[in-house]
Amino acid sequence: MRRIIVLEHITLDGVIQAGGGPEEDTSGGFAYGGWAAPYDDAILGAALQKQMNMPFDLLLGRKTFDIWAAFWPQHADVWPGVQTATKYVGSNTMTSHEWQPSVFLNGDIAEKAAKLKQEQGPDLHIWGSGNLLQTLIKHDLVDAFWLIIYPITLGAGKRLFAEGTIPAAFKVTESIVGSNGVIIMNYERAGAVRTGSFV
Repeated sequence: MRRIIVLEHITLDGVIQAGGGPEEDTSGGFAYGGWAAPYDDAILGAALQKQMNMPFDLLLGRKTFDIWAAFWPQHADVWPGVQTATKYVGSNTMTSHEWQPSVFLNGDIAEKAAKLKQEQGPDLHIWGSGNLLQTLIKHDLVDAFWLIIYPITLGAGKRLFAEGTIPAAFKVTESIVGSNGVIIMNYERAGAVRTGSFV
């Protein structure tokens, strides 16, 4: 059985849109593309490299796949694993692409993601893919959140929990603080929400 792991660059107010560059995703008039770049440091780079070197397949939304397919094949030396990972893409319009190996999932994406989790293979990593994320969160299919939290608020843009989420408890299994105030937190599922009283 494989896990679904969400990996996101995220602001304090939950924005995940276009952290990588000004032209990455300007939808909705988003004007802050590239907001993550000024915070880069060796600590963050080492943590990202460790994550990128783990065995994985990818589960991506169509827009993120399009962005990555235009970028990563030309930068294979930076991240060799992204070339060989199977890219499962949620799309009702695309059925094939030259960037392989790729598998296109149409129809009920939650049902298909649930079936993928039951298969043998590496964990499924999700980067970006805001719309797909909402579906997976709503259907309780996410096992872990690996969040890179930046000390910035933007007030607008696509958010990680845009459509809310289900009640669930998490535990922190790793935390790293960069020199520029970026916090990397790995949250793993830890059962149901517990309640109590301070009195």
